Amino acid sequence: MALIHHRRSLGDLWWRKSAGRIAFGLVAFVIITVLLKVSLRSPSEPLIAGNSPLVELTLLQDAESKGAVCLDGSPPAYHIQRGYGSGSKNWLLHIEGGGWCNTMASCGARKMTILGSSTLMQPVVFSGILSGSPSENPYFFNWNRVKLRYCDGASFAGDVEHEVKDGSKLFFRGLKIWQEIMNELLSKGLAVAQKALLSGCSAGGLATFLHCDDFQSLLPKDATVKCLADGGFFLNEKDISGKSTMLTFYHEVVTLQDVAKVLPNGCTSRKKPSQCFFPESIIESIRTPLFIVNPAYDFWQIQNVLAPDSADPSHEWDKCKRSIDSCTGAQIKVLQEFRNKLLTALNELPKSKSRGLFVNSCFAHCQTWIGSTWHSADSPRLSNKTIAEAVGDWYFDREEVKLIDCPYSCNPTCHNANLL
Repeated sequence: MALIHHRRSLGDLWWRKSAGRIAFGLVAFVIITVLLKVSLRSPSEPLIAGNSPLVELTLLQDAESKGAVCLDGSPPAYHIQRGYGSGSKNWLLHIEGGGWCNTMASCGARKMTILGSSTLMQPVVFSGILSGSPSENPYFFNWNRVKLRYCDGASFAGDVEHEVKDGSKLFFRGLKIWQEIMNELLSKGLAVAQKALLSGCSAGGLATFLHCDDFQSLLPKDATVKCLADGGFFLNEKDISGKSTMLTFYHEVVTLQDVAKVLPNGCTSRKKPSQCFFPESIIESIRTPLFIVNPAYDFWQIQNVLAPDSADPSHEWDKCKRSIDSCTGAQIKVLQEFRNKLLTALNELPKSKSRGLFVNSCFAHCQTWIGSTWHSADSPRLSNKTIAEAVGDWYFDREEVKLIDCPYSCNPTCHNANLL
């Protein structure tokens, strides 16, 4: 019962609405809920293993003097575990997710959480793609592993020079945060990396798309540098009421935080900046080898892009968008159409052997930073590969990897979230 009470209290915090808007920004609750469900589903692999050490928080040095600060003005932060042996000169960076904020009110509320202030952040356990366990993370366990904490509300892309005041003080400095954390990590050994992988989950996946080529440009020319985005391929699609809810939301994020200057020039010269904040527009210009992990039934997108509360006043989708097993036949048809739109968008991207795909038929969101979905005995599989094995084959050039699952409910290995 204590676990259930904890989940409800988190829900009260993360799912707040402001001025009738959908609570896009604070996605952490649903991710935490999935972790709780996974821990119940797989008792042999607890959420926090007893022998997994906490990784301390490292605050960015001289952040305030460089203008690289979180929404509340506190210094940004990261966690790092040093590599050893054959991985001592290899680096894996993972950007934390957590949605976005689109108004002064939502950003003001956000700055009082771990997604807007480093003063509230705590040490973490590294799991999944960040794990130091060879059995859980067979290809990257002994690399230098870094988790970048997310506290700017615009996927490390905001770039407003002055402080924004509207009853409170806010800083939109995501781009500076990215630049200064990179500078610090370069000084700690990233500058001489032999192999490197930039990864991210959700809004961190979008940040990975945005900064992938820049990341490669910072490293030695002979280094193997690649990028991995998990649960970050957000679709520019209309919701079930016919409104472009996600496009409108992104327009507000881009305008408020002056994101346009970070977006690809080739896109902004042809489209509105808000359209260029979608991955399908960003990827057109990415030159660095790229891997996309995405569920075909991304529950965050189903809840916020396809069937947001504003598009469903009668609440007919409430159960379906929290548990795919509760969907009606008619709702499953809509979800299959949504899956088809994802596959169409992916198919229209520039073709390249250096690009990999792992699109499973799971009702999930981020899957790489959770041990049980990244690489375990009962992990989701495509062609009998876990996500970790597929990524490993792609990263080390063992084979071309483009895996797309059949429609729901064909894959019995899925860890389908139950958020009811």
